[in-house]
Amino acid sequence: MVWLRRCTHYLFIVVVAVNSTLLTINAGDYIFYTDWAWTSFVVFSISQTLMLTVGACYYLTFTGVPGTATYYALIMTVYTWIAKGAWFALGYPYDFIVTPVWLPSAMLLDLAYWATKKNKHSLILFGGVLVGMSLPLFNMVNLITVADPLETAFKYPRPTLPPYMTPIEPQVGKFYNSPVALGAGAGAVLACTFAALGCKLTTWTYRWMAAWSQSG
Repeated sequence: MVWLRRCTHYLFIVVVAVNSTLLTINAGDYIFYTDWAWTSFVVFSISQTLMLTVGACYYLTFTGVPGTATYYALIMTVYTWIAKGAWFALGYPYDFIVTPVWLPSAMLLDLAYWATKKNKHSLILFGGVLVGMSLPLFNMVNLITVADPLETAFKYPRPTLPPYMTPIEPQVGKFYNSPVALGAGAGAVLACTFAALGCKLTTWTYRWMAAWSQSG
């Protein structure tokens, strides 16, 4: 059983690498961001909130060690830097290499888990809300530190987008005035659901390991 648990632990590392790299490499795509502006900010904030929440809660409840969520976010950050570094080598702007916006939100998850003495339901409710509300704020700080998107677009001309990626019209301020508030509100609700999913994945994993070890 020990070797199975260790193998599952290492498998998590691989899953984190693939999952975080593939999603975040698109969430920081300056082409998409330039065309869709605030709309894409909300979508990207929510997508990264959900990805962080489900994986960190899965990893956190599997190990049962407060601090694991931050470790998860650190792995996400390192692998994304590697992937984005490859993009930079191909000529993409370095300004859009994502900064570690997940780390402080993951720390809040660890804090909720630790402060409630490893209470899983508190992790889902408090941790989910904290991550959902905080990540759009950190994401905005991230965007403040990068170069102007329009200037970047002209500096790095790109090929014509396919029809399904071409925006109908600019969406700046079209439907709402505060993308941070919208991202935080939607993220706080959805993150609780995904935190619960992450905890449930731990239960399923333990059941799988128990069934697999008995059958062997």
